Amino acid sequence: MVAAGVNRADLLQRQGYYPPPPGASPVIGLEVSGVIDEVGADVTGWSPGDPAVALLAGGGYAEFVAVPAGQVLPPPDGIDLVSAAGLIEVAATVVSNFDHVHLAAGETVLVHGGTGGIGTFAIQYARAIGARVLTTAGSPAKLELCRDLGADVAIDYRTWAAAVANATSGEGVDVILDVIGAKDLEVNVNSLATPSRSATGWSSSACRADARVPSTWASSSPSGGRRDRDQPARASGRRQGPRSVPRCSAARGRWWRPGRSGSLPRPGSHSTRSPMPIAGSSRAGTPARSC
Repeated sequence: MVAAGVNRADLLQRQGYYPPPPGASPVIGLEVSGVIDEVGADVTGWSPGDPAVALLAGGGYAEFVAVPAGQVLPPPDGIDLVSAAGLIEVAATVVSNFDHVHLAAGETVLVHGGTGGIGTFAIQYARAIGARVLTTAGSPAKLELCRDLGADVAIDYRTWAAAVANATSGEGVDVILDVIGAKDLEVNVNSLATPSRSATGWSSSACRADARVPSTWASSSPSGGRRDRDQPARASGRRQGPRSVPRCSAARGRWWRPGRSGSLPRPGSHSTRSPMPIAGSSRAGTPARSC
């Protein structure tokens, strides 16, 4: 192990709010980077000494981790292993949720929290897909950063609903990537076009919310989300793991290259060299509401 990412999920688990899935290590840590030490007999494509990043269900705050081969990727070109440890969790979250709602070129997506870990990655990835990106943030400097990352429209989150309506000529957006949760649920619903899609992977507010959903939207606009931590391993060529990991591998030429994720002012989550004490956990990148 070279480094481990520090995510909001780690902080919630430490506080007792987010237990690991059955059978996973109770040790905190969902993403790591390092060098392959040993490979299983049936593993191909990896050799001892290869640099790698990995997505875990738990156990990352350690000197060594055992990981299914399908949850391991080469690090992005031009990015050191310490920085790379803070990328794979947000990458898998964004890719799996955009896949879940089939975000396509020519569609309009609203990314809440554009300067958070999920937001900075999602803006760039959505642009790489060919979508029009609207995003929210809370200060002129943050709004400028969103535009630098590729957002077509950057909006003050205090007045975002009216601004989204104006930017879409009242039609609404096709997809919302939401990291706020219950507090903005009804406003999000009202900002969606018909048909449209919405999903929530992570949120920073309460897990329960009530909203008046128009019957036309309810029948034509699916809502959902994905949490990779709870996804079972599955076969995928030489790799076995959550679907988002091989998808990240297939898509890495779009966004894991210098000038995209390599130019971020900060990666999707903080990373720290291993070994590290749990007590040293610091602020994390914001996990996401998905598309």
